[in-house]
This record gives sequence, structure tokens and C-alpha cells, in this order.
Amino acid sequence: MKPTSHTLHPAFKLNGLDFSSAEEVLNFTDNLLHEGNEQEVDVAKFIEKWLDFSEDVEVKTSGSTGKPKKITLTKTQMVHSAQATGAYFKTGSGTKALLCIPADYIAGKMMLVRAMVLGWDLHVVQPAKDSLVEYDNDYDFVAMVPYQVSHSLEALPKVKKLIIGGGAISTKLERQLQDIAIDAFATYGMTETITHVAVRRLNGPARSEQYNALPDVKFSIDGRGCLVIDAPKITAETVVTNDLVELHSPSSFTWLGRFDNVINSGGVKHFPEAIEKSLGSYIDCSFIIAAEPDETLGERVILIFEGNGEEIPDFKEAFSHLEAYQRPKKVYRLSKFPYTETGKIKRGDVLNVLRNYKK
Repeated sequence: MKPTSHTLHPAFKLNGLDFSSAEEVLNFTDNLLHEGNEQEVDVAKFIEKWLDFSEDVEVKTSGSTGKPKKITLTKTQMVHSAQATGAYFKTGSGTKALLCIPADYIAGKMMLVRAMVLGWDLHVVQPAKDSLVEYDNDYDFVAMVPYQVSHSLEALPKVKKLIIGGGAISTKLERQLQDIAIDAFATYGMTETITHVAVRRLNGPARSEQYNALPDVKFSIDGRGCLVIDAPKITAETVVTNDLVELHSPSSFTWLGRFDNVINSGGVKHFPEAIEKSLGSYIDCSFIIAAEPDETLGERVILIFEGNGEEIPDFKEAFSHLEAYQRPKKVYRLSKFPYTETGKIKRGDVLNVLRNYKK
């Protein structure tokens, strides 16, 4: 399928408005460009780009694992990604969906593509921590980041299917989702794979730590034990990641952590992300697990948290839930963490700030 200005499902609605043609959509977006808020302007710019006769779309990465960069995706690949999501979640024509994440990044752009390709009724609002709370509408499908979900727990029953991406989901948040009547999923993917290529169920009887592939996606691992993604309909080349996984089959895996974050302490490998998840239920502030040099162990586990004040909080109770060899040997405080525009902690920048602080 080669997208053109005619790649617009006849059932597509935007904020409840029907459109009989691409021209009507473009007239509407033209008004948004002149009168809309920041989110609406980003939506209008992307829709106009989508409905032109070019074959490609330029998008930017979040910068959570390196410097933000721009990459080019084909519209055909984005159509295939939208169709895979629709098939997996059974969200076809008439699906009522909410766009409450920034339309300037791939996750928000793909909500728009799914709406236009699959024929959704898409409600667009300003991204905020409580975007879902502010409106009384019910939705079939919503994408949110963990921070938004944690501030919208009471409103989640308004949603049938929720996908969560853009950051780590804490044990506390996952536990809170268990008693809510919603189908909640964690997503795995990146800009290069046009958002998610795998999902795992977070609550209900089907709850699992295992990610399952979307249609036409296959997995393998390289010599490091890192995930390799083969998704020919959405990327021409295989994607070699730095994500360490336990591979269960060509279509399923359990995520362990980032290869570049692994801590080797006294010959024992630690996955910071796993330790962070274990501590997430007991520490309220933002924090990361990292390493620093140690003469005896080679590296030792440390905790860095975001906060102000003179004294370091007592984390003994939180640490008691870890195995003895996992417990941080040192705790550091930074008054402010660096974050990406999408709310992810810039782990590398945090460590750079700490190194400069310790000099």
C-alpha cells in the first residue's frame, strides 16, 4: 500500500468531526495551525505532512539513550505498523481513542496514523499528567506514559484498552492496575521500529512478564544476549538492540535490562532496571541504580535519587526487600535530574552530573 493524499479511512473522525474528503481535513488543520494550541498545531502539521504526496516522514528520537536525532520513516511502513496494532488489539473502524501524549514524537504521530488508516474517532487533548481525568468521555484505546497513568488511576475505568510506554513501569504502578477494570499493556519498541513491536499484559488473568510480538515480527538474540528484531514490513533491516533479554521463542521474550547499564560487582552481574523495579514500591522519589568503581569488587552498586534537603532519607526498609548482594553500597542525592522531553530520565547525564559533583 503506497500512502497518498487518499490514504484516509472514510470513518476517520477528529474531535468528533466527520470529514467527507482529504480536502475537508486540510481545511480543518489549516484553522488549527492559526488558532490551535501547541498540541493542535503539532497535530495539524503532521496530518498535512501525511496527506501530501511524499513517501517519507521525518521523526525525532527521544534521546533517552543518547543524543536526540532525526530519522526517516516511509509512510508505507507506518501504515503497516498501524495495521499490526489494529489487528493485535482488535481496534478497527469506529474505535474511540484519546491522544494525550505529545504529537511531536513518534508515539503521538502513530496514534494519528492509526486513526486515519483504521478509521478511528480520535479525541486530541493537551498532554498533561491528568489529561484523562479532565474529560468524561469513554475510550476504547488510549496510549499513555507511566507518569500519566499514575495520576489517572481513578479515571482508568473509562478506558477499555490502555498501552503504556515511554518509561519504566514500577512494581507499585503495576500492582495498582490489578484492581482496575481495564486491559492494560506495557509496550516494547522504539522510534526505529515505529513504536511498539511487542506488548505484555500488565493485569488480569493473562498478566505476564513476557512480551509477545505483534503480527509479522520475529525475534532472535545476538552474541551478547541482546534482542534482534526482524520486522520486514516496518523496517528494511533487522534492528540490533542493546536490550538484554531471555528469549522464549521467535515471538516472545522477557526483558532483563540494557547491556550498557549492566553492573559487574565481584563477578556478579546486576541489572539496574530489575533492582529499580524491586525498589519502586518503596521509594516515592525519582531514582536510578548505577555503579561506581570499587577497589575490591571492581564496581559497586549505588543509588542516586532526586531531591532537596540536608539529610539522606533512610532507605534501609526499601533495601531490605533486595538480596544482600543487590543492596546499594552508597546513596547520592542530586537536586534535579535531567529528563528528555517525553519524561524519561537521562541516565547517562545523571551519571555525568554525579561525576562532576564528586570531583
